[in-house]
Amino acid sequence: MKKFRKVLDGLTTSSPGGTIGSPSCGSAAGTPTAAPTPREIDVQETLVSENFQLCKTVRHGFPYQPTALAFDPVQKILAIGSRSGGVRILGRPGVDCYCQHESGAAVLQLQFLINEGALVTACADDTLHLWNLRQRRPAVLHSLKFNRERITFCHLPFQSKWLYVGTERGNTHIVNIESFILSGYVIMWNKAIELSTKTHPGPVVHLSDSPKDEGKLLIGFESGTIVQWDLRAKKADFRIYYDEAIHSVSWHHEGKQFMCSHSDGSLTLWNLRNTTRPFQVTFPHGKIQKDGRKESCKPILKVEYKTSRSSEPFVIFSGGLSYDKAGRRPTLTIMHGKAITVLEMDYPIVEFMVLCETPYNNEVQEPYAVVVLLEKDLIVVDLTQSNFPVFENPYPMDIHESPVTCTAYFADCPPDIIPILYSIGAKHKKTGYSQKEWPISGGTWTLGSHTYPEIIITGHADGSIKFWDASAITLQMLYKLKTSKVFEKPKPGEGRAAELVEEDPFAVQMVSWCPQSRIFCVVGISAHIILYRFSKYDANTQIVSLEVRLQCESEDVISPSENENNPCFSEQGSHSPQPHHQHPASPGNRTPEGIKDSIPCLKVKDRVVRVPPGYQSELVIQLLWVDGEPPQQITSLDINSAYGLLAFGNCNGVAVVDYLQKTILLCMSTLDLYGAADPYQRLTRSPRRNRQSTSEFCMRGLSNFYSDSKKRIRTSYQSLTELTDNQQSIDMERSKSPTSESRENSFSRSRSSSVSSIDRDTKEAVTTLQFGESYGRKSDALPTPCLWVGTSLGVVLLIPMSIPTDQEERMEEPVTIGPSGAVLMLKSSVLRFAFLDLVGALIQSPYEVWRDLNAPEDPDRPRRRKLVHFSPSSSQDACGDGHLAVVCSERQAKVFLMPSQSCLFVHNITESSFVLRADVVSVCNSVCLACFCANGHVMTLSLPSLRPLMDVNYLPLTDMRIARTFCFTNGGQALYLSSPTEIQRITYSQEMCDNLQEMLGELFTPIETPEAQNRGFLKGFFGGNAHTFDREELFGEAAAGKASRSLAQHIPGQGGVEGMKVAASGAVGELARARIALDERGQRLGELEERTALMMTSAETFSKHAHELMLKCKDKKWYQF
Repeated sequence: MKKFRKVLDGLTTSSPGGTIGSPSCGSAAGTPTAAPTPREIDVQETLVSENFQLCKTVRHGFPYQPTALAFDPVQKILAIGSRSGGVRILGRPGVDCYCQHESGAAVLQLQFLINEGALVTACADDTLHLWNLRQRRPAVLHSLKFNRERITFCHLPFQSKWLYVGTERGNTHIVNIESFILSGYVIMWNKAIELSTKTHPGPVVHLSDSPKDEGKLLIGFESGTIVQWDLRAKKADFRIYYDEAIHSVSWHHEGKQFMCSHSDGSLTLWNLRNTTRPFQVTFPHGKIQKDGRKESCKPILKVEYKTSRSSEPFVIFSGGLSYDKAGRRPTLTIMHGKAITVLEMDYPIVEFMVLCETPYNNEVQEPYAVVVLLEKDLIVVDLTQSNFPVFENPYPMDIHESPVTCTAYFADCPPDIIPILYSIGAKHKKTGYSQKEWPISGGTWTLGSHTYPEIIITGHADGSIKFWDASAITLQMLYKLKTSKVFEKPKPGEGRAAELVEEDPFAVQMVSWCPQSRIFCVVGISAHIILYRFSKYDANTQIVSLEVRLQCESEDVISPSENENNPCFSEQGSHSPQPHHQHPASPGNRTPEGIKDSIPCLKVKDRVVRVPPGYQSELVIQLLWVDGEPPQQITSLDINSAYGLLAFGNCNGVAVVDYLQKTILLCMSTLDLYGAADPYQRLTRSPRRNRQSTSEFCMRGLSNFYSDSKKRIRTSYQSLTELTDNQQSIDMERSKSPTSESRENSFSRSRSSSVSSIDRDTKEAVTTLQFGESYGRKSDALPTPCLWVGTSLGVVLLIPMSIPTDQEERMEEPVTIGPSGAVLMLKSSVLRFAFLDLVGALIQSPYEVWRDLNAPEDPDRPRRRKLVHFSPSSSQDACGDGHLAVVCSERQAKVFLMPSQSCLFVHNITESSFVLRADVVSVCNSVCLACFCANGHVMTLSLPSLRPLMDVNYLPLTDMRIARTFCFTNGGQALYLSSPTEIQRITYSQEMCDNLQEMLGELFTPIETPEAQNRGFLKGFFGGNAHTFDREELFGEAAAGKASRSLAQHIPGQGGVEGMKVAASGAVGELARARIALDERGQRLGELEERTALMMTSAETFSKHAHELMLKCKDKKWYQF
């Protein structure tokens, strides 16, 4: 615990060059204040660096760019591999684990060690990895890197410790799973095929042991060659040479037949009694044409042949459609007896797998479901019902249903909000799902003790909003809102507005939500804002529309005499009259004619519409086109339910709207907000010549900001909506500042104090807004409602307001806005405001308690507005009036004392990079400032002293998607969009890191392996000697010898040590440690052996050369030399 005392004597501050009243941290006027200020503040800071640790918690969503699939039929868990080297392991809801290969190489194939709690992954860098799943965070135990051959296919028989590995050269190697060492037993391609064959058979595409005899291995080569290899006799039993390339092979459970899928869209069935030709050839989707030939079909990429006791066998395959049916969606075909069912998929099929009751391949399979992994979805089909319905997916796999364009994260929400949203959203759920339970039901998960209500909100490119329950590290969709329903559908080619927003016109740019009042605000890409209220009742409503002109242009500098005639504000001390702030157009109407192209981008529905329970639109605000130029994007937004006000800004200026009275209170350029208090002493621009009146405050700015109007609105979220994962370093594009889309194309990062350079090169965008109870001027004795405005030039403006307190007066009397008060300065663009009381506690914004405006009237209890205020002076003595204001910019953080405006603390966060996201959050019953920088650093600073508490280089390379979606929340949590389809949640709290093991699910649960069925005497006698096959005898070092060390390199896993930390202490832990030590020792001995062999070879060569020289010189005389 550390105390920070600050003596405020009106002369000095803690920051260099920080005298009170100087432009760096005081008011522009710099006059001394007579307001009462405390002689000293006493803040006890409890946070220390030991309270912070950064780690990933859980990843939600669909695995991006999936490549492989595996299922453990006993543990009932599913694994999905991806192109970026990630592995997602899924079980029952709550059991969801993400692992990442350090190499980042694509996962080619996955193989579970069934009921053993382990997984083998084969990656594109020709490395095999063994993952331990018996710990909550899986780790790699062993790796085996192939040096000379490329891995193409792997097969691990049930209850075997020997893994078959096929390669691109056509060879088959065998790996011991326990030691992860290569056996000396190798099936070379030239031994597998006949010696007379002149061509290479191609890579190995299939390996499987015969259900009838485990000593027989079926090898499928890409060219169409199939070989059954007798592992004991080390020779081929039979060889099949087929004309068409093979993609997959599947056995009948009796081991007498197998089926192949081919590149010409055919299925061949082979009988082991006669392998000279196929027993049956079928083209499931190939019809006979008029000339008698078959239609050409696409390849059948995979086939599975499964038997059932009670019905005909199932033949399930993907692909095989005829080429002439262009535009048809990818299909999965289920052939059951004579019935053929074709299931059309929304996306291409990556892999599918049939789930069966038994793990034994020599028993009747009894298939009950098919897991289909698509490029952007995961579905499971119920095979037990004739119409093959799909199961309802309990995982949040549809985050990317429309590309995510923005995110928001709210921890510690009111406890009643989640059940209400769920009950509303449940009414709109799809039907027609299978009635059976989700079959992927492995693992265990319990609700931990450290849980609280959390909600994640995602905005999407199609204008939809999704509310997700994120409590207890799970994710479940609660409610979906479609903002596009507020507008008429844009007709293609209809005017300039349609030309501008022909694609994704409703894309969500940012959201603002007040959980207490349940008021929700959405900012769209077409420069529109929609305000929603929550109701449990449906209603007929007329949407009110307001249209705002917030467009600026470069004009000649006008003389001071002209400027005096058109003041920005009325005289100091008086409030501007209401007509000065009101837009001349009434709500819902267009602006007066005479202004060319004064139209919004979208058309709001002007009729009464029926709205269901949930969020119901109340007000739409749209910026207008002016003189053929589209409106600039909205860069900042804040809403306050207690005040009934909404403020927004862009690169041209700021506007304030009274959403209770549906009027525009303020609409003016950023430059005009300063009045005489401009720290750069710039002259105001002339108003637009064709404006109706100067009181509209719609000013034109400094220069045309964009050259291409269409590009200008779409660039703000283009990098998010594209489903490509191009890593793009923000530091490489320093001209881009993600705090506001308006600066993305040409905003200068220069912070020159030169007036000419500011006027010439930059527009001052409004980058952040915050309503709150504060002191607009130094002379204020009591806090009043204020609007804090932060700009891209590092300037902070305070705008005081006067709001009627009585409910009736509030609905009738105008809200008056005074001239701007304090002007504070920081380095670079302002990102965030927060307010603390004089004991360091966070002051919440005032809010209105939620009331349902559509509920039936109760005469005994009239509905009145109930406001909750958090005044800075409410918890302090009269002598302690005032509060602390925390202001964070892209480079710097400052803490000011209000109302004196003196800078108490300053901290330069970064010099080489810039802050992308900053928030004041609560952690461990205290508050801190959390920052995320463009160079990937996550840092926390104490408040109010701004001491660095944590600085972690978390993401060395940050792309634009992460920059736009990264957000902090209370409880030491944060999230970002790690890929176009996945949300990654992280924590920077040591307490949560400590409790994470308890919160995560268990992947492995001890389950008895099902017993094999009795085969009977006759079947056992005539069915071969499958049970007498001893692989250890064949593949072990004693029989097969050692494999060449240059062929593959064994790499001990780093995760073994981590696994031991988690595992219980005792014999298991000791054995694991001993195994790792032996592996390391064996590796060193191996290296020593290789060096010794090299020295022996060198010595032999030297001896040979010396002997040759001796023989050469043996019979020569001395004079012949």
